[in-house]
Amino acid sequence: MKILIADDSRVMRQIVTRTLRQAGFDGHDLVEAADGRQAYDKAVEEQPDLVISDWNMPEMTGIEVLRALRGGGNDVKFGFVTSECTQEMQDQAEAAGAHFFIIKPFTAERFSEVFTPLIG
Repeated sequence: MKILIADDSRVMRQIVTRTLRQAGFDGHDLVEAADGRQAYDKAVEEQPDLVISDWNMPEMTGIEVLRALRGGGNDVKFGFVTSECTQEMQDQAEAAGAHFFIIKPFTAERFSEVFTPLIG
């Protein structure tokens, strides 16, 4: 399984990677993107099974990436790991077709709870 991790913070991408492993999702092919444009391009080129995206990133925000993918007919499993959380953000994510919304700080248990049904 291929997982795309999109976050403009290299440290946060490393934390997400470590937490995925702690949650039992090691051995997957992990691809990283450092901004929204890279996230969109890699989602199209790499065809990941899952995209874990930050909300606020340069070039394109996470919600813009999701909307662009859905607008192009890409139905990849996509969701957010973000420090900001408003009801409006959650509503926008759901309306755009997001599968999950995880708020930082997060735990391996939370990752397991969210990702097990999505990627097994």
